[in-house]
Amino acid sequence: MSFVPTRPLAGLLFGVAMMNGAVPVQAQEFINILTGGTSGVYYPLGVALSEIYAENIEGARTQVQATKASVENLNLLQQGKGELAFALGDSVKAGWDGVQEAGFPQPLTELRAIAAIYPNYVQVVASAESGITSFGDLKGKSMSVGAPASGTELNARAIFAASGMSYDDLGKLEYLPYAESAELIKNRQLDSTLQSSGLGVAFIKDLTATMDINIVAIPADVVEKIGAPYVPSIIPAGTYDGQDEDIPTAAIGNILVTRAGVSDETAYQMTKLLFENLDKLKAAHAAAGAIDPAKATEGLSIPLHPGAERYYKEAGLL
Repeated sequence: MSFVPTRPLAGLLFGVAMMNGAVPVQAQEFINILTGGTSGVYYPLGVALSEIYAENIEGARTQVQATKASVENLNLLQQGKGELAFALGDSVKAGWDGVQEAGFPQPLTELRAIAAIYPNYVQVVASAESGITSFGDLKGKSMSVGAPASGTELNARAIFAASGMSYDDLGKLEYLPYAESAELIKNRQLDSTLQSSGLGVAFIKDLTATMDINIVAIPADVVEKIGAPYVPSIIPAGTYDGQDEDIPTAAIGNILVTRAGVSDETAYQMTKLLFENLDKLKAAHAAAGAIDPAKATEGLSIPLHPGAERYYKEAGLL
């Protein structure tokens, strides 16, 4: 997506270019931020970053694009159709390696890391009336597992395999993102959904406001069977209305990703402003509270962008 100057600006640029014998160039830095569904965590954090960058990067024009999240985001970056993207760590590794079954026909060699940010938690939610209280109870029930070949759906495949189950064990399978899954559960057309997101995600809060739900545990031994980058974790009691106990689950780190074609200065500014404005990101969504600059270069499966590397060296973090 390119910036089209208004007529007066375009005329000015053309006149200056002709005086210098040069081809007119784009006057503004364009930063397209690739997120996820609007009811997830990526989107509000992307909106906050777009505002931060627009206010603090001279000449920057920013845009937030809602997508199907990790896999689509990474493919769009490779195609030069974005400058910054949110993605799950396992999807980033699969993209770099070119894992076809994960949605990457070729290795995505243009990917570069800005920062490891907060973890995503695999959150399995079922209506209370479905009777689903454990992962094994999903057999014969209906479930949505995220958009096809999305980062969430890759998580679902891994969790099912480690639990000794497959999609064939379900009574009905849907490939739908957060909001659509929540609507079907509310309308009694779907029993459950598995989604990967930050804690306190809007679609679960929305469900708890209208009906009783169960958040289904994923035991630590199941998570350990999958291995890195999955780690056993918990959804703390009180994260959602009616959730009175800690719920064991799997966590996977999220990564902010850019591409090699983004200038070193822009990547530097995107990284620097990210960490200088954590309070604004926390105000946009509580999940940002887990972003720690000291851990921002840990567990990355792709190279750092040189601009990001410059920031970490200046900050004494590399």
